[in-house]
Amino acid sequence: MGGSELSFGTRALEEEEHMMGPQSDLRTDGVRDVGVSLLSECVILGNSELLALRSEGDVIIGGLFPVHYLVPNSQNTYNSKPQNRPCNGFDDRAFRWMMTMIFALEEINRNPALLPGVTLGYHIMDSCDHIHTSLRALLSLLTHMPSDLFQVRGLVELVKFFGWNWVGTVGTLDDYSRYGIQAFSNQFIQLGGCLAYHLTIPQSPTLGEIGAMADTLQSSNAKVVVVFASEVQLQELFSEFHLLLQGTLGFSFPGVYIPGLREFLLKVRPKAEPGFEFHNMLWEEVFDCRLQFTADPSNINANDFERVIEQYDQHGSKLNTKSRSSTLKTYVGGRMAFKFSAQENTTGSPERPVCTGSEDLSNLQSSYTELSKLLSNLKMVNFTNQFGEKVHFDENGEPVPLYDIINRQKDSNGKIRFVKVGSYHGSVPVDQQLQLNQSKIVWTGGLSQVPVSRCSDPCSPGSRQARRPGEPQCCFDCLPCAEGEISNQTDSTECTKCPEYYWSDKRKVECVAGVDDFLSVYDTMGVILITLALLGVVMTAVITTVFHHFRATPIVRANNSEISFLLLVSLKLCFLCSLPFIGKPSTWTCRLRQAAFGVSFVLCLSCLLVKTIVVLLAFRSTGPGSGAMKLFGPAQQRTLILCTTAPQVCLCAGWLSAAPPYPFRNPTYQASTGKIVVECREPWPAGFYLVLGYIGLLASLCLLLAFLGRKLPDTFNEAKLITFSMIIFCAVWLSFIPAHVSSPGKFTVAVEIFAILASSFGLLLCIFVPKCFIILVRPENNVKKRMIKSPG
Repeated sequence: MGGSELSFGTRALEEEEHMMGPQSDLRTDGVRDVGVSLLSECVILGNSELLALRSEGDVIIGGLFPVHYLVPNSQNTYNSKPQNRPCNGFDDRAFRWMMTMIFALEEINRNPALLPGVTLGYHIMDSCDHIHTSLRALLSLLTHMPSDLFQVRGLVELVKFFGWNWVGTVGTLDDYSRYGIQAFSNQFIQLGGCLAYHLTIPQSPTLGEIGAMADTLQSSNAKVVVVFASEVQLQELFSEFHLLLQGTLGFSFPGVYIPGLREFLLKVRPKAEPGFEFHNMLWEEVFDCRLQFTADPSNINANDFERVIEQYDQHGSKLNTKSRSSTLKTYVGGRMAFKFSAQENTTGSPERPVCTGSEDLSNLQSSYTELSKLLSNLKMVNFTNQFGEKVHFDENGEPVPLYDIINRQKDSNGKIRFVKVGSYHGSVPVDQQLQLNQSKIVWTGGLSQVPVSRCSDPCSPGSRQARRPGEPQCCFDCLPCAEGEISNQTDSTECTKCPEYYWSDKRKVECVAGVDDFLSVYDTMGVILITLALLGVVMTAVITTVFHHFRATPIVRANNSEISFLLLVSLKLCFLCSLPFIGKPSTWTCRLRQAAFGVSFVLCLSCLLVKTIVVLLAFRSTGPGSGAMKLFGPAQQRTLILCTTAPQVCLCAGWLSAAPPYPFRNPTYQASTGKIVVECREPWPAGFYLVLGYIGLLASLCLLLAFLGRKLPDTFNEAKLITFSMIIFCAVWLSFIPAHVSSPGKFTVAVEIFAILASSFGLLLCIFVPKCFIILVRPENNVKKRMIKSPG
């Protein structure tokens, strides 16, 4: 099975015996030969009814033991009373359990101090390890050592302890297996486990059925198998996996050495008398013979008989009295009968409940009442036996579950032995019920590492389970958590979203506080933009100085030098208004930046509009003193600048008063950067677009008027320069809109700063640099006659 591990839950797992069932050949040839030759004259006892051992007493203790394990198939016609056919397959271990019960009862009877005046008897029958036979054998004998539900609970805890969530189950057709697996499956699934498969062993499996089940076990990726069945029912299937049985775990009843039991068992002798049928069967099993009592056994040579007894003592390993589990529980059960009988006598209820088939309905009701009284008395039992174990019953009349967890191992001689590796006690707190010493466990192949049995490998922290459609919940794929989500546990079913302003680390296992991200003055981009803005301010200041120094020259005086100086001031403001965009946004910078930008550019465009109108009117008039120029003199020019700038001022004032921008930590961009962008949020986005739209309106009007005057007959036609500057200005701001919308985080601010600087440099360079070139490099052209080109 490729290293598969098998975990067993069976009715009895014996520490000192092999798991392959009662047919294991533990006898030597010498013993077999002696047994056949010496006992060949014994007679065979007939057996047409179920066998029973009975001893009378004041209190009768019932016993039901699987002395045989094979029940013949009966062909019932239902036309006549079914005939009871003898069972086959003698189980010497069950015989030992039966004899241990008898030993315990006789031990009590021999001691007058234990139960004075009361004699214990017994009525023991063969169940043949079959439910129908058991019910037919003695319906009134209802005994429970703990309920199978305790064993189920212990198995679930064991599987949970080792982290196995993907197991297979194997059972049989009887109620023990059916209900045991059903209870195990329900509890196991509630804990998140899944069943890989379930195999049911037929009553008489064929080689083909065994092979099919073996193929299922081998092909499954489940490394753990939970079994609810007896060893006899499993031996044919697991004979295919004998090597893999090493390392199995199972539950066994704890036990100790029982003084006197060995001597009692070694007194078992075959006899032809009634009541010794089981004794005879034991000898037939041990010595592999058929007893025929044709002669008086007392005539057997004493020396020969002693020699047989000696070999029987030496090789009777099946009568090992240092057993645990069922042998001890049978003995303790017998001792408990004494305690119950003692309490019964002290309460004045010497009657014992008896139910036979001849009783009428009233007697049956009386017997039921007595059984109820028995259950009540059982709940009162509470004592410590001679082995130091506390014995009492729960509310349902069940004894408190106490199991040893044993591990099937091979010793140095290659023999199988069972080693106690832990215990399960059902009456202690839940977290203390299962106790395991993992260092003692030897798994399949002699390994010490706990095997892993999962349908899918565990999902590591930082990922989550993704169920596979149509498969059990234990079968899944592992998907990494999305950005901004974490899982800090193994096998998380979902990822947890980080709180606002927190972000997942690279491994997606921890939420870390987001780092504020903005266009800092220390960023490379911030440094470059600040440098460009200051460069523009310096260039504007230099040009202003040059113009002021040469303010009396024709090129400076042309088109109203006052407007030129005002234009230079507005350009300085345009360069400076880009600086509040750099750095961490605050309340005052958020309010200042857009208002300063809107007013500065409107003032600049208003000056250009006035200069363009002056150029057009100058060349449309017949002379300097014409009426057109008088109508649009310096006062009118100032008024136009004021009138075109005032709407923008009012718009910005209303905008900042009603819905001013404010600093905001925007986590939207964390998915790509893992940082929190600090930006100025616009409660009224329309305000920004109205400001920008008004600037665009003035720029379009300037461009149109300048384009109309581009061919005027002038040596230095300023309309051409304004046209070029407006083309640059409009191109920059038209490209700004899509770039502004698509840029993430702090790059939105960078795009706006770039548009401000680019358009400002365009105006400065196109309008004033050519004039400075003439003033500084070509002063001969800076004369009045050179400034006016004669028409024609």
